[in-house]
Amino acid sequence: MVRRASESAERLDREKSKRVGALSQLWPFLAPYKLLVMGALLALVLTASVSLVLPMAVRRVVDNFGATDGAILDLYFTAALGIAALLALGTGLRYALVTRLGERVVADIRKAVFGRVIGLSPAFFERLMTGEVLSRITTDTTLILSVIGSSVSIALRNLLIFLGGLVLMLFTSAKLTAMVLLIVPLIIVPILTLGRRLRVLSRENQDWIAASSGNASEALLSVQTVQAFTHEGASRASFDEVTERSFDAARKRIWTRAVMTVIVIFLVFTGVVCVLWIGARDVRAGGMSAGTLVQFVIYSIMVAGAVAALSEIWGELQRAAGATERLVELLHATDEVTDPARPVALPRPVKGEISFDGVNFAYPSRRDRPALHDLDLTIAPGETVALVGPSGAGKTTIVQLIQRFYDPDSGSVSLDGISLAQMARDDFRADIALVPQDPVIFAASARENIRFGRLDATDAEVEEAARAAAAHEFITTLPDGYDSYLGERGVMISGGQKQRIAIARAILRDAPVLLLDEATSALDAESERAVQQAVDAMARSRTTIIVAHRLATVKKADRIIVMDQGRIVAEGTHDDLVAQGGLYANLARLQFTGT
Repeated sequence: MVRRASESAERLDREKSKRVGALSQLWPFLAPYKLLVMGALLALVLTASVSLVLPMAVRRVVDNFGATDGAILDLYFTAALGIAALLALGTGLRYALVTRLGERVVADIRKAVFGRVIGLSPAFFERLMTGEVLSRITTDTTLILSVIGSSVSIALRNLLIFLGGLVLMLFTSAKLTAMVLLIVPLIIVPILTLGRRLRVLSRENQDWIAASSGNASEALLSVQTVQAFTHEGASRASFDEVTERSFDAARKRIWTRAVMTVIVIFLVFTGVVCVLWIGARDVRAGGMSAGTLVQFVIYSIMVAGAVAALSEIWGELQRAAGATERLVELLHATDEVTDPARPVALPRPVKGEISFDGVNFAYPSRRDRPALHDLDLTIAPGETVALVGPSGAGKTTIVQLIQRFYDPDSGSVSLDGISLAQMARDDFRADIALVPQDPVIFAASARENIRFGRLDATDAEVEEAARAAAAHEFITTLPDGYDSYLGERGVMISGGQKQRIAIARAILRDAPVLLLDEATSALDAESERAVQQAVDAMARSRTTIIVAHRLATVKKADRIIVMDQGRIVAEGTHDDLVAQGGLYANLARLQFTGT
């Protein structure tokens, strides 16, 4: 697991910008809220401007300490209070606008990323663990929230104070400002040098966090298997190692940033002290007033503080840039299976004729092991066809290609004479009902799990489908009946009950094409008989493809296709195939006679 996580982290670090400029890719999400952005910027400029005006008021106060007219001094103090009030209001407004903007943008990013990922084909998830995707949607978007809602505005404010402060320092004392500018190159060098190292470490840290999340997700989703094989210790050790690597990357990032901060702040304030020493000598010599020096001191402290803040925020911006890259990777992820630019509409009503024409296919992660070899198969409308054969023969692959989870490497799969690749996937999938080998139960009620087959179904239709799938009886015995919560992945019901829920879902969908992938494998004999009757009733009015290892469930099929190593080796009725001998006859003899 650790090796795979390491490979994943290296893969995620490929061919991507390591610059803070990557944050510009957030603009499409900011653009719809231009007024909010402008309001936040105006508030930011206001607070920065007011901050820069405050030292001028202080200078007037200091230079008028000895004035004979106390009213002038009172006026300057009142003006200083007014400036402080304006600063407070502007800061509060900036915080409200910027924080709202950050929350809104991050919510949009999360929706966009999830919306993109949920439509990607299974081939994509062969390359990237689900836990890593979840890490990007949660951890990475949290980083972006921190940047948009805080860091960017603070950075811009400090940048304005830095630039404005330098200009006002120049007007206050050109001589002292020139000395300050001599220090700037000494400050920029460590920022640029250590900044590059910080970018790399920030990206590495985020990648390991994602790998850790993926590792934990995989183990927790299979917790019963982990515990059944007493694998808790190994799982803990694997997760601990990945987490420690994440910590090591974080530790290096923290120390690099700490060293950069120490160097920058030391250089900045050392320079300020030296400049103040020279300024103090000028005041003693009568070259400038005490108020002017105080004004310059305040500006220099503001500029120094701005530089120090920028050096710290720079690291946050780099982390957010890495997070942005990772999220943009998902938004721009290439998918082997895509809808055509101009999809052909599937004619209604759907007849249900399915054709495989010279199909060759190998899974993307196993290119050296083809799953189907030059497959030709036509299933007539309303025909019930069973696919049988040993494990790995290609039966489930046919079911997946019919749903266009993958595209064949060569050849074509068509529905009612139209290639699936020419149609929008949600168009033809609306006319297909699936009962998978491993039924998926959502963390919702029994009613909502069945209604997943057709969201507009009434409660009466849901219960009718449950009765047809022999699920009504056990559902009514649950604590809250149809409103009973079934738990994550259906942990609160048995395997057979999960399968009956899945069959009820398919019955409710009432699609012209029905795909049953080992649909009754987890049922007891009595339930299987009841479900088989429901399946037989459904099969009379639609095209049905049954994948089964238990031949007793396929004896009534109109045609049985026998597969082995991705090829069709025989086809016919049960009696015909038994009479022919060969693979099917051997399977039948083993299952029905045990010899």
